[in-house]
Amino acid sequence: MISCNNKQSDGEYHKYTNDLINETSPYLLQHAHNPVNWKAWNQETLDQAKAENKLIIISVGYSACHWCHVMEEESFENEAVAKLMNDNFISIKVDREERPDIDQIYMNAVQLMTGKGGWPLNCIALPDGRPIFGGTYFTREEWIKALTGLSDLYKKDPKKASEYADKLVAGIQKSQLITVNTDEADFKKSDIAAALKLWQEHFDYKEGGLLGDTKFPMPASLHFLLRYSIQNKDKSTQKYVQTTLTKMAGGGIYDAIGGGFSRYSVDAEWHIPHFEKMLYDNAQLVSLYSDAYLATKDELYKKTVFETLNFVERELMAANGAFYSSLDADSKNKAQKTEEGAYYVWKKEELKALLQSDYPLFQEYFNSNEKGLWENQNYVLFKNQSDKDFALKNKLTVAKLDSKIKNWKQILLTARNKRPRPHLDDKTVTSWNALMLKGYVSAYRAFKNPHYKVIALKNANFILDNQLQKDGSLNHSYKDGKSSIAGFSEDYATLAAAFIAVYEITLDEKWLTKAKQLTDYAMTHFCDKKTKMFYFTADTSTNLIARKMEIADNVIPGSNSLMAHNLFLLGHYYSNDTYIRTARQMLNNVKEAALQSPTEYYNWLNVMLNYTDDYFEVAISGKEAMDKISQLQSYYLPNILIAGATKESKLPILENRFVENETYIYVCVNKSCKMPETDVTRAVTKIKNSL
Repeated sequence: MISCNNKQSDGEYHKYTNDLINETSPYLLQHAHNPVNWKAWNQETLDQAKAENKLIIISVGYSACHWCHVMEEESFENEAVAKLMNDNFISIKVDREERPDIDQIYMNAVQLMTGKGGWPLNCIALPDGRPIFGGTYFTREEWIKALTGLSDLYKKDPKKASEYADKLVAGIQKSQLITVNTDEADFKKSDIAAALKLWQEHFDYKEGGLLGDTKFPMPASLHFLLRYSIQNKDKSTQKYVQTTLTKMAGGGIYDAIGGGFSRYSVDAEWHIPHFEKMLYDNAQLVSLYSDAYLATKDELYKKTVFETLNFVERELMAANGAFYSSLDADSKNKAQKTEEGAYYVWKKEELKALLQSDYPLFQEYFNSNEKGLWENQNYVLFKNQSDKDFALKNKLTVAKLDSKIKNWKQILLTARNKRPRPHLDDKTVTSWNALMLKGYVSAYRAFKNPHYKVIALKNANFILDNQLQKDGSLNHSYKDGKSSIAGFSEDYATLAAAFIAVYEITLDEKWLTKAKQLTDYAMTHFCDKKTKMFYFTADTSTNLIARKMEIADNVIPGSNSLMAHNLFLLGHYYSNDTYIRTARQMLNNVKEAALQSPTEYYNWLNVMLNYTDDYFEVAISGKEAMDKISQLQSYYLPNILIAGATKESKLPILENRFVENETYIYVCVNKSCKMPETDVTRAVTKIKNSL
């Protein structure tokens, strides 16, 4: 219900206030004072659409989305457009980060209709939720034309609209359907190598990433390529991964002053970012750069992790250990107008005034010259040579250069902090927190900084205390002290993976037990008994026109490939044949698709590596187990799982392996174990010699 001339608790007067004022999502609250009579997705709203026989506008976006803001300003804040929407439609705003299940269905519909998707996502549906029209960003004129035409169509010929909706829903339900592969599960290294050749046709060997005019980091796919290249001694692919990591860390997509990565670049050189910063990107990139450091000992990767985690703690972490979702691309400029990237870009005069005599050196290092110009007025800082080469060229020691860089960054960060800040989306998403939790675990493993372990455990306990419910289910979202929205398969899959990782740095079996319990809950409430694949929503979910499975991998690996990997690991920890069989069947179901479309199924190929190369169970039992595991984790060994105990353990992988006054390292493959070792270096040699 729209109300007018309301004085809010912040003392501001707003001409309009709609039902979204009662929501907690920052994205929904951004629209609470539009003249559009926005409503949240709930049963009451859906029932109202049926009762009034009105078409539904389902408008999906997220807080940090630049073009979502543009469409709001052009259309949703316009009173004439709002009247058209209010008179003829029930308008629902959806935060895609809170409700990825709704986003998934209507994104699928728009992709079937238009061949493409993105955000903002705008879909028109019949009163029962079946879509009949959709697209992404519309200009005001396009939006008015579409709404007028659809409203007239539905009033004059509702039967035609319903027939089209039937066909579209059938398409939605058929897309990503999985059939059971009854052939014997046979996974070959040569098949992965052939799939990689298809992938390599799209590699940009010069700039890193994939060929194209825009570039997304895709950290988990790079993680797979790193693993593959090391395990299979593929020097060319390893060099490509390192080129990508180096170019990204030096590019404008990386915030050289404050740390952390933007979501993507709008050019092929990683220079000009789309300035929004997402928790899920930075979480996965921390894991990737941490492992890349273990594999290469490149100091740039170490610095990138440290600076990114500093950013996360400064900008995206709450006092209770929860992580927030994102920072907006837009902020106010000096003229107090909203502008993309205003918080991050620099003018030459400003840099000169701040850095004074150091400016010429700074300018050369960070390219605040013609190379770094964006839209001919602002500089987006980036670097295109190593510190070692730059120091040599400018007759500096690396230590002296490093000291100068730290000073420059502090000066500019202090100055930048005085600018209007980008909007913070301060809701907490369970799956994204799990990714960040795993990022901190990865950083702790690589760099042994005890602070990272403290933060990891703080976040893990926050999730246990707030998001895990008494019946064993998970909630997806948390904000303002309130946990809400039933969790999705991505929440269970990412959190189980994170808890397994926490177990490996603590040896506290509580975390492994929790990972198993989450997986068991998911198998009961999400798993399709016929295909062994997992639906995105639980069997308790209602009011959606379709129940979908997330099969392919995107910027975050799909929930099914994550679940398959978890089942593989837990099957080894617990000697659980059901887990092992389920993981194998899941992989077999998508085998052909994965080999034909590796960029879309990269994490399935990661699971396949578990079967094509030796996968080691490393069990360490004895009073020095924790110390030896810490030593072991100083190596990049992606094809092992680690179990350990300082006393007798009932965990099947550790049972009967404890010997008083000794600490033994057991290295096993396929239930066949080598002679136990007491020396970590010798155990690592056994593992590496098998590759």
